[in-house]
Amino acid sequence: MEDTLRRLYELQKIDTNLDELEEMKGDLPLQVKELEDQYAQRKTELANLEATMKQSFAERDLADSDIVSLREKVERYKSQQLEVRNNKEYDALTREMDSAVASIAKLEKEMQDLENKGTTARTDIETVKLQIVELEKTLEEKRVALAEVSKETDAEENEYRKARTRAVEGIKRPLLETYQRIRDSKRGGKAIVGLVRGACGGCFNLVPPQKVLELRQSKRIYMCEHCGRILVPSQIAEGKETAAQ
Repeated sequence: MEDTLRRLYELQKIDTNLDELEEMKGDLPLQVKELEDQYAQRKTELANLEATMKQSFAERDLADSDIVSLREKVERYKSQQLEVRNNKEYDALTREMDSAVASIAKLEKEMQDLENKGTTARTDIETVKLQIVELEKTLEEKRVALAEVSKETDAEENEYRKARTRAVEGIKRPLLETYQRIRDSKRGGKAIVGLVRGACGGCFNLVPPQKVLELRQSKRIYMCEHCGRILVPSQIAEGKETAAQ
């Protein structure tokens, strides 16, 4: 168990160093991520608008073709009315003409709506394209800035990540998950703390004397009753600090 506690404390130190390196980048990583999300959204929006425009104009052209056909029918019905022999045939042609005229009126309205829809989409496409150009420019600038900052820290960060991989090898998954859960919930990401003069090194509340004695034996995992952080005995914390010097 002592080896596990030492690994946990080492892991905490490594993660703290990684956090500090991340802080050096400021909010650039977040800015890049947000810009990438906006860029992806605009590209999707552009694709949808282009599909809408294409479909609207295609349906408009189909409606126009149907109108032409119906108008030809109306003219044919008019010619046939001049040749009918009785009122029944004349009335039947009149009903066909009325139906065709009504369909033409409906299609003309649909055609106008489709024209407006396609035209609006085409206008929006130009707006979105300009937004995409601006986003690409800003995103590239932020990526370059982030790359410059990262260049200064990449080597050190890679070393810490290698050390982190070694540190977690001897820690069981449930304990790692507990560590990460505590770390995510604490300001500054401190999940593992040492004892400081009989008190928790995280919240500084006193630890019961009996628990202090048990902690020094390094036989099990103890958590602070007040803040929930994992406690390690002072000799481990101090030993790690000494080793690092």
